[in-house]
Amino acid sequence: MNGYPEPPAVGSEAATLVGSLERMRATFAWKCADLDARGLSARIATSELSLGRLLKHLAYMEDLNFTRDLGGSDLPEPWSRVEPSVRAAWVFTSADDDAPDTLYALWQRAVGRSRAAVRSVLADGDPGSTYDVGGRHPVAVRRLLVDMIEEYGRHTGQADLLREAVDGRVGEDPPGPAFACELPR
Repeated sequence: MNGYPEPPAVGSEAATLVGSLERMRATFAWKCADLDARGLSARIATSELSLGRLLKHLAYMEDLNFTRDLGGSDLPEPWSRVEPSVRAAWVFTSADDDAPDTLYALWQRAVGRSRAAVRSVLADGDPGSTYDVGGRHPVAVRRLLVDMIEEYGRHTGQADLLREAVDGRVGEDPPGPAFACELPR
């Protein structure tokens, strides 16, 4: 489908939260799209960030929060191979050695698993339903969705600057018309 997802102007809480997250994902994907290794590794000023590092970081955050915590599954590869105490730093630095196709696929697969976890939870409940994070404390699905919207918002802003420095791409939304985002099925 050409265009980008838009949360409903008037919709349920779940549709609004999921729609907002999907719009942020689409905008982030557009900021990172169609770049080679040089474009994905470009940095600005004194920042250590690159679009490739952000892609891998957000793939990790998707799997950490949705696959492991919400879905109750083990972390998949490559995260499961890395010692947890060094994993967060490794995610950023190891992205420099990954091919563009690897980074794009890693993020897309993680988003797919996240959508499946959200679809499963919302089929049996609403954003107010809770899940346990590692047996430590309950968290509402609503809180997770809001946290991920914030995570994408921060990193999409950084991606705006990085992409503009690479090839001048600017803009708030991906090209094409907005379409109504539906809850994942």
